[in-house]
Amino acid sequence: MTGFRDRVLATIEAHGPLCVGIDPHFELLRAWGLDDGAAGVREFGLRVVDAASGRLGFLKPQIAFFERHGAAGYAALEEVLAAGRAAGILMIADVKRGDVGSTVDAYGEAWLTPGSPLEADAMTAVAYQGFGSLDGVLARAASHDKGVFVLAATSNPESAGVQTLRGETGETLAASMVRDAVATGGTAGVVVGATVDLDAAGIDAELLGRVPVLAPGFGAQGAQLTDAPALFGTALGSVIPNAARSVLGAGPDGLVRAIDAARTEVSSWAR
Repeated sequence: MTGFRDRVLATIEAHGPLCVGIDPHFELLRAWGLDDGAAGVREFGLRVVDAASGRLGFLKPQIAFFERHGAAGYAALEEVLAAGRAAGILMIADVKRGDVGSTVDAYGEAWLTPGSPLEADAMTAVAYQGFGSLDGVLARAASHDKGVFVLAATSNPESAGVQTLRGETGETLAASMVRDAVATGGTAGVVVGATVDLDAAGIDAELLGRVPVLAPGFGAQGAQLTDAPALFGTALGSVIPNAARSVLGAGPDGLVRAIDAARTEVSSWAR
């Protein structure tokens, strides 16, 4: 047992930090010549896993694009998750679950239990009901060297009005998520978008660097991979940059080249 943060750092050392999203939405399926159904999302996901094998250490399936196809979509997702983990890729289930008590514990059971049909290496979660609402999920994750990425400062522009709210101590909500994640000793990471200004969000880069940081927002959302050192500063060594449409848009025939091009951009970082 080494702990999730250690797993992340070892994966970065072995394969680099780049993560590619598996986002089989309608437009991409059509561009790839695939049916907008469970068979299409299955084929899409497995092709991404195949292209990533030996090249990437992280993949992030966006669960909503599988869930919209009901039970058959979930069956397809099970195959994609299993294929990625069999290839030695750390699979991050982007589910953004959050609740209290037995309900949130059941989410953790579904996504973080070894042998579960939906087993992933990490999941994304929402702590709007308080960071402590995730205690059961975090305990399950810790017992299996798995992780939980808690939303802190997201890349959608609507988020700032809530995530920069300050409490009685003057700390922003986003910063409190980072602080609480640090207190888990490496089981929890945070989601911080690449379009977020850390200073404006009240996030200290040195503290941020003590937890795994899943960073969406690169590519189609505006941030460039080469900008990451300036964006994250001293936290860069813990950052997992996620790119989806900017890579997936290359299509099935260009996917490997697009992954390699993104890896080359990331390799320019002075980590």
